[in-house]
Amino acid sequence: MTYAFMDDQKRILIFSDAGGTGRSYHADLGAKNQRLRVHYLLEPGWKADAAIQGLGRTNRTNQAQPPLFRPVATDVKAEKRFLSTIARRLDTLGAITRGQRQTGGQGLFRPEDNLESPYARDALRQLYRRIYRGDLAGCSLGAFEDATGLSLTDDNGLKDDLPPITTFLNRLLALTIDMQAVLFSAFEELLDARIEGAIAAGVYDLGLETLRAESFRVTDARVIYTHPGSGAETQLLTIAEKRRNTPTSLADALDWLDDPKARLLVNSRSNRAAVQVPATSLMLDDGTIEPRLRLIRPTEASTFPAKIMEDTHWLEADRAAFTAAWTAELAEVLEFSETTLHIVAGLLLPIWKQLPQDETRVYRLQTDDGQRIIGRRVSPAWVASTLAADAPKLSAAQVHALVLEGKTVVRLAEGMELHRSRVMGVNRIELSGFTEAAKDRLKADGFFSEIISWKLRLFCPTDASGVKVLDRLLARCPVTGLHARGGC
Repeated sequence: MTYAFMDDQKRILIFSDAGGTGRSYHADLGAKNQRLRVHYLLEPGWKADAAIQGLGRTNRTNQAQPPLFRPVATDVKAEKRFLSTIARRLDTLGAITRGQRQTGGQGLFRPEDNLESPYARDALRQLYRRIYRGDLAGCSLGAFEDATGLSLTDDNGLKDDLPPITTFLNRLLALTIDMQAVLFSAFEELLDARIEGAIAAGVYDLGLETLRAESFRVTDARVIYTHPGSGAETQLLTIAEKRRNTPTSLADALDWLDDPKARLLVNSRSNRAAVQVPATSLMLDDGTIEPRLRLIRPTEASTFPAKIMEDTHWLEADRAAFTAAWTAELAEVLEFSETTLHIVAGLLLPIWKQLPQDETRVYRLQTDDGQRIIGRRVSPAWVASTLAADAPKLSAAQVHALVLEGKTVVRLAEGMELHRSRVMGVNRIELSGFTEAAKDRLKADGFFSEIISWKLRLFCPTDASGVKVLDRLLARCPVTGLHARGGC
């Protein structure tokens, strides 16, 4: 039967653990059947090693094309426990053999499929707290302890040494289907929120990521560390990135109206357009549910609590007004946008702890001249503090993009500062430290003012017109320093 499949006489091959060792079913260049293999993984079982070895039967060297893996699971929630073990083992295998976590799984599994990750353990502790407080509908503390045989409490209340994630997942298999659905749905919701929050904060470990753009050019390279023994160097590279803008078309924006809860909005102050659609609710640490909304705009999309919409200037609009505002904004979008990246490459381990700890991702990219770069990305504020007097000068466009990123405060002459602030759910560029005498001049330059909590505040436009406003400001008040800060 195996030979009939490889000789293209049979289109389907079924093999078990017995046929998962010492056999090859890949699209071998020497075989007649070189079609795409679609490998369905049925009943992964307790032994992750056996499943991984089975996956290796259809993905080997000297093949015409790699297979398409399709893990199959039923609606029995606890069955994901088996796939989770395989996902964890593949992640570990990739980290050991290639130095990159994704190479083991080859993108087969999503981050949330690994139910034994630190995020999953954190989500489980929060699930235990919800059960203890009685906040989980359909499963009381007594019902949970009776069904699973796990004890969550002692004489002092909730235990410090709660059952680990592996024990919880194993006990889940013994529950009724309905109880599995209740517990696992709550667990998945908490896990998704943890992963989504970590990704949004820029602290989620995605392994080695590849940066892609229309163009990468190294504009400056400086040695910031030399190992005394080997002479290996650590370089700080300044890279000019050119990226093609891909705004959302008007037709795609109107397609969201297929959702009956979608609304067309126009901002009464800025005359910008947005489509409001429902977003996944977020569970807070105290167990309460926070409804959220998502605003889709021509060049970005953001999610925020629904309650703050009442304090914004977004108003529901008819299709004609929305179309006019969306089309006008699309006309302002440039074909390309240019930014500056700072990458620390080369020897990293000796200075790892000196690099920013709020974002530890490792990136790779290839420049226009073929140079391949792997390293840590650092902020302009870190570059300025590292190079001190040799810090590169920033243009108005660079300052505009840097402040909008939210991780840097730009200090100017005359004691003023530019930083990102969030007002009524919208990110703004705020100027602080200005004097009463300078207020009128700054407004003439293009800054606009608002009185918030009885205090006058000045803001720079966040669209393309803001670059010209900053250009006039920097001509009089140049940049004197950069200060790192957390995103807001």
